Amino acid sequence: MEKNILQAAILGSILGDSVGVPVEFMPRERLTKQPVTGLRSFGTHNQPAGTWSDDSSMSLATIVSLTEHDDDFNDVMTRFLAWLRQGEYTPFGICFDIGISTERAISRFEGGLTALRCGGSAESDNGNGALMRMMPVLFDLRKKFGDNFATDPQSYDVIHNFARITHAHPRNLMACGLYLVIANELMTAKLNGGKHFKGAAVASGLKKARDYYQSNPAFQQESAYFARIFNTYFGMLPRKEIKSSGYVVDTLEASLWSFLSGRNYADCTLKAVNLGGDADTIASLSGGLAGIYYGLESIPAEWLDQLQKKEWIDTVIEAFATKML
Repeated sequence: MEKNILQAAILGSILGDSVGVPVEFMPRERLTKQPVTGLRSFGTHNQPAGTWSDDSSMSLATIVSLTEHDDDFNDVMTRFLAWLRQGEYTPFGICFDIGISTERAISRFEGGLTALRCGGSAESDNGNGALMRMMPVLFDLRKKFGDNFATDPQSYDVIHNFARITHAHPRNLMACGLYLVIANELMTAKLNGGKHFKGAAVASGLKKARDYYQSNPAFQQESAYFARIFNTYFGMLPRKEIKSSGYVVDTLEASLWSFLSGRNYADCTLKAVNLGGDADTIASLSGGLAGIYYGLESIPAEWLDQLQKKEWIDTVIEAFATKML
């Protein structure tokens, strides 16, 4: 069961990214008239159907690092550098999409800084380049701290270190923590027989993470930026009130809203993509949560069949599952 969830979380994330790649940055008005209904070819980045982007490349690099090492942040950054410069962990041997803060952080590492000193901490460093690659860390945390890791302050140190190698602003660290604790609550509910509605699992995750961050002086002033997702009725907000930019708070909101308002894996993913804007990242984050909650069998087979380098991805996930479970 746990292996099924791990596979669904990772594949759900990568596939969501792939569905969104052709329409990344496309305005919502256009997608309202011509909505995405499945995988498309070409579009924004002129790539074949099933092509994944920076979200998945960095997640896969993280997975391989965690499979071979134990929270070695310099190793993770070495793999990010290989992705940027040599096209490792990409479908076709080239990096075609990368955020400004992420590229600057990797360049700092290339210039000799240690990984944990590379992430920018300015207000302008609050893009979603750390959040987009967090899903693999969920399984590292569960292995180290157990299924209730949200109550252990050490687990947040791990989350924040994985984030800070590219994005070190407290708001970014908090967004990553919120997402992973929510994902963990969904996984725990699933392993316990799925007795909880997803809204209850999300609310439980938000409460646990919020309790930690509000008790920590370094994050207390950041809580206000996440006020909307702490609202019980957040998932019922109308689509027009959801922003879908690359700003980390907007991205987290949009992915949670898509997951909460969707009815199955495909619906959650398509809701995310059709918000427009940073469609691939929002769909990747929503797709990861939907994969956990709805299971591997919920992911459309015709979508998986079009995923580029699917056999290699399966091999990477298999080795990761062997290490983590």
